[in-house]
Amino acid sequence: MAKILVVDDSPTQLTNLVKIVQGQGHTTVTATNGLEGYEVAKVEVPDLILMDVVMPELNGFQATRKITKDPITQNIPIILVTTKDQHTDKVWGERQGASGYIVKPPKEAELIAKINELLG
Repeated sequence: MAKILVVDDSPTQLTNLVKIVQGQGHTTVTATNGLEGYEVAKVEVPDLILMDVVMPELNGFQATRKITKDPITQNIPIILVTTKDQHTDKVWGERQGASGYIVKPPKEAELIAKINELLG
């Protein structure tokens, strides 16, 4: 099973995402903003990251860019899980280095399928 970092500033969303991930047998670490997510990723080096976009400190796009450019964390796949549902947001997220993009509220089956795909 994998270690997954869940980054979201909403306690409700964070709890829901953690439940889904742990329900699949994975372990979780959490962060409540993009800057904290980046710092936790460098220390924990998780197998995958679920990243919100609209957050204080660094937004999810900025945090994804920092994580994918850092030699320690550059190979960690990131799935953006966000309320931003425009095609341009998805394209921008992918340009920042995201490996997946899921609109909130996530469908559990879709999220699990994407996690399994990226963990391969």
